[in-house]
Amino acid sequence: MDIRWKQRFSNFKKAAKQLTEFIEKDSLNKFEVQGLIQCFEYTFELAWKTMKDYLEQEGFDVKSPRKTIQTAFQIQLISDGHAWIDALEKRNLMARTYDEERAMEAEELIRKNIIKLFRNFA
Repeated sequence: MDIRWKQRFSNFKKAAKQLTEFIEKDSLNKFEVQGLIQCFEYTFELAWKTMKDYLEQEGFDVKSPRKTIQTAFQIQLISDGHAWIDALEKRNLMARTYDEERAMEAEELIRKNIIKLFRNFA
């Protein structure tokens, strides 16, 4: 039996807990915001790779994050496929550019929307 997805899921839950700790702080300095964004990025990475490992074990052929999310939504592993795709696009954008204004937008998005996705997935 393949337990890889279970191990990855365990790591995802730890990362999501760490992200929650960031969010529970009322205000973050610019370095903490960078840490929050990085924490989001690796938590998201663990989430989609957990989905991918699980789906592959179930016999699905998924290679990309987008295809993984679409398939996970189709089989009702996740409930809000559009929000997950949006999180994927935001992650890709955050990984490529960095400035303070964009960081503040990212922090707000993570606090208001993305953490809910992770909580529902956990």
